[in-house]
Amino acid sequence: MDTTPAKAPPFDGFAMKLLTASLLLLVLAFLSVPLLGLLTGGDWLHATISGDDLRAIVTSLVGGGVALLLICCAGTPLALYLARSKDRVSALAEALVLVPMLMPTLAIGILLVSFYGPAAPVGKAFAHIGVALINSPAAFVLAAVYAALPTYVIAARAALSEVAPELEDVARTLGQSGPRVFFRVSLPLAQRGLAAALALAWVRAMGEFGIVLIIAYFPQGMPVRLWVDVQELGVPAVFPLLAVFLAATLPLPLWLGLRSRRAAL
Repeated sequence: MDTTPAKAPPFDGFAMKLLTASLLLLVLAFLSVPLLGLLTGGDWLHATISGDDLRAIVTSLVGGGVALLLICCAGTPLALYLARSKDRVSALAEALVLVPMLMPTLAIGILLVSFYGPAAPVGKAFAHIGVALINSPAAFVLAAVYAALPTYVIAARAALSEVAPELEDVARTLGQSGPRVFFRVSLPLAQRGLAAALALAWVRAMGEFGIVLIIAYFPQGMPVRLWVDVQELGVPAVFPLLAVFLAATLPLPLWLGLRSRRAAL
């Protein structure tokens, strides 16, 4: 008796490939709808950017840049600690990092007002030295840091975890100090992942709405200004500012993502 398994008809394989390709195209078309809306939804013939829109652009770019610098300086050591430590203290530290990521942003904004507001002890202490942490440029930076720092720390920890600890140990045996080991060994090996983490943090800092709406309504950044313009002018009128907003947030993470994909091939 011939026990050779029967081959599947060629048509079955073609039908499966056709079905898979159709589903993939459907998903990609679904994801592309926002981009099509950007091209077809605005009144581009009468598009203008007001003075308030320009101020919102400057607020977001400057405040987001300051926040990103603070996030890099404060978040990288924490990410390195989480990547190298496996004790209970590090587990607690990681949980504290994850909590803001899991909380609704409006809830974070309300809780920050209760801590940094003018009636709170911390807010009063900063007010005595001339720093207002509600509805001020400092409040905008504070909101951006709270929004983006956890994202950066988790992504940077993953990047630093890819660096073999044995390589760092070898550098230490050769007499390199802790900072030199980081800058000469860990940082070069993890630079792609850390750059991607910074890009994600930039998007979170620039795009945060809930926290900013509560504690930094003024000066208005681009997300809040877009919301105000939609209420006052309607959706078609906000497309110029929306285009600037997307141009400020999308290119860097897209470029890094495509670059990482090419490097992996």
